[in-house]
Amino acid sequence: MNVIRHFLKWIETAKVSERAEAAAALARAYIRSDLSFDDRMAAEAALTLLLDDPSAKVRLALSETLSLSRRAPAQVVAALADDQPEVAAPILVRSPLLSDSDLVDRAATGEPEIQLLLASRPQVSMALSAALAEVGTVEACTALIHNEGAEIAAVSFRRMIERHGGSAVLRAALATDRRLPPDCRHMLVVRVGEALSAAPLVQALMGAARAEKLAHEACIRASITLIDRTEPREHAALVEHLRLRGDLTSGFLVRSVAHGKVDFFGAALVALTGQSEPRVQTLLSRARSTALSALLSSAGLKPAAHAPILTALAIWREVANGKRTAGPQEVSWHMLKALDASSAGTEADRVALATLLKRIHLDALRENARLQALTLAAA
Repeated sequence: MNVIRHFLKWIETAKVSERAEAAAALARAYIRSDLSFDDRMAAEAALTLLLDDPSAKVRLALSETLSLSRRAPAQVVAALADDQPEVAAPILVRSPLLSDSDLVDRAATGEPEIQLLLASRPQVSMALSAALAEVGTVEACTALIHNEGAEIAAVSFRRMIERHGGSAVLRAALATDRRLPPDCRHMLVVRVGEALSAAPLVQALMGAARAEKLAHEACIRASITLIDRTEPREHAALVEHLRLRGDLTSGFLVRSVAHGKVDFFGAALVALTGQSEPRVQTLLSRARSTALSALLSSAGLKPAAHAPILTALAIWREVANGKRTAGPQEVSWHMLKALDASSAGTEADRVALATLLKRIHLDALRENARLQALTLAAA
């Protein structure tokens, strides 16, 4: 206790560098030494007094030394966490004494530097991630996404896209995050399309209406590709997301079948018809049947689309069984032929479906040509 008494008198005249070194030494002694009760109380009082030191260097020395210890005085840690960002940083990033409630409260203050520090903690709980997703700056949210030690709920991913989806940096971080749920990945695709169509250069080159149309078509194609990156067990969630957004259209379902996304198509039929998954899978496995046509009608698919879809399902079934080799280019061509051979549906529906299938076919031709050119160039 006498040592502490001399220390308190000494710091009144010591230089800043000396005070900072002594503060760190006292903090180390407190958390590492087996002090008597009286000495521990005296040391704790001295550490508390150092919180009032006018030099940030002294307070930073305390913060750095106490930041990793569970034995640090709680009131000292709390005060350091509320200090200026430079001093608070070690505590906010590392201290195990700060509870989720403490961290969430500090995230809610809205100070950008503090939010960025919290997002960079080695372990970020789902509660803190939710708070940062709700009120954090785009920089804090981007840091959170880059943090592999952060637990992020699907709803928090959605909030970050809703709030900061216009940021190219945040979108880039999200695009490479394996934790991103399928519905959020689709939201990201939509935001990219919106950003492209709203770009001044794009609008100047092709006009606002055409830019919006091209961006919409690009989003649809990207959404089809997205299905490949979605686990079958998550198809139902993606279907529900698309349905709520109004994107689960007949045209999208026709595209999904043309591209061989049969499992996704089945999940969509389950959601749209209310039929059980085993029942739908059984009907799809038969490819052509009156019952399947009835199922398609129940899902809201117009009669004109039935023959092309049944044709595509039959081809993909043969591909799955190893009896045939085919891709979207060939399948879309046969779907067009099936439409021509059928008389079902109104003339308007048939014309619209033919236009869509021709577009799918031409897109497939273009993609195959591009891949062939790249292969030749690499040879």
